[in-house]
Amino acid sequence: MLDAAPYMRAGALQLRELPPLALYVHFPWCLKKCPYCDFNSHPQRADQDNTAQQARYVQALLADIEACLPLVWGRHIISIFMGGGTPSLFCPEHIEQFLSTTRALLPCAPGCEITLEANPGTFEQARFAAFRAAGVTRLSIGVQSFNDQLLAAIGRAHDGAQARAAAKEAAQHFEQFNLDLMYALPGQSLQEWENDLKTALAFAPSHLSTYQLTLEEGTPFAKNPPSNMPGDDAASAMMDATDTACAAAGLRRYEVSAWAQRGCQCVHNLNYWQFGDYLGIGAGAHSKISFTHRIIRQERACQPEKYMQAALSGSPVNNERQVSLRDLPFEYMLGALRLKSGFYLHDFCTRCGLPPSAALPKLHEAERKGWLTENNGHWAPTTRGFDFLSDVQQLFLP
Repeated sequence: MLDAAPYMRAGALQLRELPPLALYVHFPWCLKKCPYCDFNSHPQRADQDNTAQQARYVQALLADIEACLPLVWGRHIISIFMGGGTPSLFCPEHIEQFLSTTRALLPCAPGCEITLEANPGTFEQARFAAFRAAGVTRLSIGVQSFNDQLLAAIGRAHDGAQARAAAKEAAQHFEQFNLDLMYALPGQSLQEWENDLKTALAFAPSHLSTYQLTLEEGTPFAKNPPSNMPGDDAASAMMDATDTACAAAGLRRYEVSAWAQRGCQCVHNLNYWQFGDYLGIGAGAHSKISFTHRIIRQERACQPEKYMQAALSGSPVNNERQVSLRDLPFEYMLGALRLKSGFYLHDFCTRCGLPPSAALPKLHEAERKGWLTENNGHWAPTTRGFDFLSDVQQLFLP
């Protein structure tokens, strides 16, 4: 087990209370690596025993949790998010084993949200029902598009028919499920985007996430960009169409890239944006853990085999740093400004252990630029602020 004593020493920070704690679990394998993806994902090898690999990985995840128990002792988990990669490549039996053992190790709050990411290419009849029976309460499906040509253009492993079948099956077994869509795809027209929205909303998802295709450094798309990418004006029109379609379907935008029915916002992501804590386990996972006198960030090794060896030996953390006082305002605002509802200055002070003066000068500057509004200590982005989110966030860089 990790030694918690060094984190308990006196320090410059003084948190009056610890924030909520979530658990993020990274599953690093995919059927294949998409050319736009910069996440820590690795193509699953077809020439090895994947069942044995999955079993060993689950044991490494559980060993990781056990090693970290002293750092989160006595705290309740408000959400568990299994992301990737493609967690749905793992058989339901391994997911059930992981969740049941995790509950024995970590106390979960009543109604703890348990999300699993799934891709249509890994969909099998009755598989989603088995994940529900294993304890998953919320499914998030990486559809990206229902259009076969667009899916081929971004290198996805599934087709539109598989995407529709997966969404239909999720609606049958989960009260809450999310569909991921991507817009501004190579050659995509506004009409094609509106068709994808219409198809997705016809399944009545409780949550919809939309992401603009971006060329991330180090990806094949960044090295050889598609020649027919929609421009900024076209992408903006697609965003406007999303607002209109989602509002008509009863979904409201609560975050830069997320729409939800009332009461169906993603608890796990809200915790990120509100500067909550999260224990991140699995290959390449990141953690943020608060103590009374410091906030630390941890990283796990990215390569699955290296991670498993480290976790099973009781030393899962590959890198660690303490967040400096001067970095805290930027780290807080990086998430809080993504929320349409904004935040209270009091919450900034509580989560960061800093006085109001640590943020007010930059908040007032953003207000003068028309990016934020203030009402009795509550700050929220304007429509213009949402459009210039990166500029607002950068004001708080140390």
